[in-house]
Formats: sequence, C-alpha cells, structure tokens
Amino acid sequence: EDVLAWEREHGQVPRGSVVMFRTDWSLHWDDYAKYGLPLVYPGVMLDTLKILHLQRAILFHGHEPLDTDMTPSLEGEAWLMHNNFLQAEGVKNLHLVPEHGALVTIGFAKAQGGTGGLARFVAVCPPEWDGGATVWEQPGAPLPTQVAPLRRNAQGVLTPDPSATPTSYCSVEEEDGSTTVAAHPLGCPLPK
Repeated sequence: EDVLAWEREHGQVPRGSVVMFRTDWSLHWDDYAKYGLPLVYPGVMLDTLKILHLQRAILFHGHEPLDTDMTPSLEGEAWLMHNNFLQAEGVKNLHLVPEHGALVTIGFAKAQGGTGGLARFVAVCPPEWDGGATVWEQPGAPLPTQVAPLRRNAQGVLTPDPSATPTSYCSVEEEDGSTTVAAHPLGCPLPK
C-alpha cells in the first residue's frame, strides 16, 4: 500500500531504481547502544518486496533497521536471499536525502562467499535540494582498529599482517624531497 500511495503522488518507481525505506529508526542509534535494540521495529512486507523487485525491477532496496521484517520466519529476508536480490540494512541519514531524484553511489568491498559486508552509500542530491550534508560532515562507520595493517592473505581475505608496513595516506611531497602526511580530522583534504 505504501509503495502504491507513493506512486500516486510521484509516479511509478523507475526500473533500475534504488529504493530506501525511511522510518527514522536510525535516529535513535545512541539510545540503542545504551539500552539495547527495541523488541519491535519497522519492516518491509513481502508483498512490497515482490512489487518492487519483480514488477518495478529495482536494483535493490535499503532500510534502517537491521533486518527486513519482524515475521517469525523473516519471510521477506528469506525471499530476498533465495531469489538473489540485494538489500542494504542499517542505513542511516535518510532524513537528509530528498524523497526522490537523488543519485546513489555505493562504496563496498567485493566479498566472496560471505553473507554481507559494510558499505557506504552517498546520495548525490539535485541542485534544488537544500538539505543534506557533505561527506566531510558525516564521519565514517565506527569500525574497530586493527592490531596491524590489513593485507590480503593467500585466499584473498583481508587480515591483520604484523609484518606489513602501514600505508601512508594523504602523503605530500615537500620541496626538499621529503614526504609528510597531511593531517585532516576527516581524512585527506580535497585538492585545491
């Protein structure tokens, strides 16, 4: 019903779209860290998933909670996985993105044999959109620091390697030929 109501207002979801379900569930991550996850969270119904994936041919969908639905069998999640459809879970900051018309870029590692992985989604918003934030204003995920630099092992899996030399990011070659690392709180500064 929600998808059809949205389409009555905005037009049919275009083929190849990325559909993100905004519920504002992710606005409370600090509370969840302190008090635990809620027992009930918003979900995406199986019929909705079938309309979007089979009839609208979307590329994939995303949602803020950590699972697709609250059914006892996780029927939506099971249907997605058994039909090889991609989804994004734990998406946040959807309140900063327009309801439609943004271009979504995705940065993620190529995983082989896994059931999931971390990704960063960046919405490139239309020029008339006055909301949002830059990638400099939104810090990255709070991932654990590794004991040694990550390098690929013989199987191609990234693992800590105590013998590896740390990678020097944001290196700047000085006039005297020496190299320094540019300090910036959110990573490398943008080129001028």
